[in-house]
Amino acid sequence: MNSATVRNLLVRGMLAGLGAGLLALLVAYFLGEPRVGDAIGYEEAHAAPAHAHEVEAVTRSLQSTAGLATGVLIYGVAFGGITALAFCFALGRVGRFTPRATALLLSGTALLAVYVVPFLKYPASPPSVGDADTIGQRTALYFLMMLLSTLLAVAAVLLGKRLATRLGTWYATVAAVAFFVLVIGLAYAFLPAVNEVPKDFPATLLWRFRVSALAIQLTLWTGFGLVFGELAQRLLSPHPATVTGTPTAPAPN
Repeated sequence: MNSATVRNLLVRGMLAGLGAGLLALLVAYFLGEPRVGDAIGYEEAHAAPAHAHEVEAVTRSLQSTAGLATGVLIYGVAFGGITALAFCFALGRVGRFTPRATALLLSGTALLAVYVVPFLKYPASPPSVGDADTIGQRTALYFLMMLLSTLLAVAAVLLGKRLATRLGTWYATVAAVAFFVLVIGLAYAFLPAVNEVPKDFPATLLWRFRVSALAIQLTLWTGFGLVFGELAQRLLSPHPATVTGTPTAPAPN
């Protein structure tokens, strides 16, 4: 793949990430923000009197509009570009898939490795949950889990490709998935757990917040896979030009 094609795919990946980010922004605003507001209300109701009237550096209305849009869209564009570069490497190396199918497969793998696997170990929590003194540790653990999951996903794909010549595609895939699940299970067991949810925190609110966080990521990566797949398909496998008009009869000899 030449540099011009890589550049074109990178631009398309960032545009697809922007489009998917807009879809995820709608889900975040209408599904996620009400849960955040409820959690902040819980926090204010249980705050100490000394902290009840603290002035916010950034207002809640700005956080839920411009701040939310900036964060989601930058996230979408950044990961869209990174995934487009990964697509350039994966195309033709993970199987005989079309560009559209490769984009969807890569997007699903990214959703699993970048979000779902870390989420199962360190699930998202509303602003009122967690100790402010441990936020650095919790952030580091989450990104460590995300990095480990991503590297293991790449290793599992490479392992499956190597085993396919010996075991066949089916058994190689089963072996690669088993390897991924086993090592991730060990990471779950040995990495420290984080459980700072107050005992009186509403379980329904916590559940709805985490479902909305998962829905945002699902929308983002599904939208990206569909949009980028279509853009990549049109770039790499354009439809042949069709000839219009009525064919003429051959001239007599």
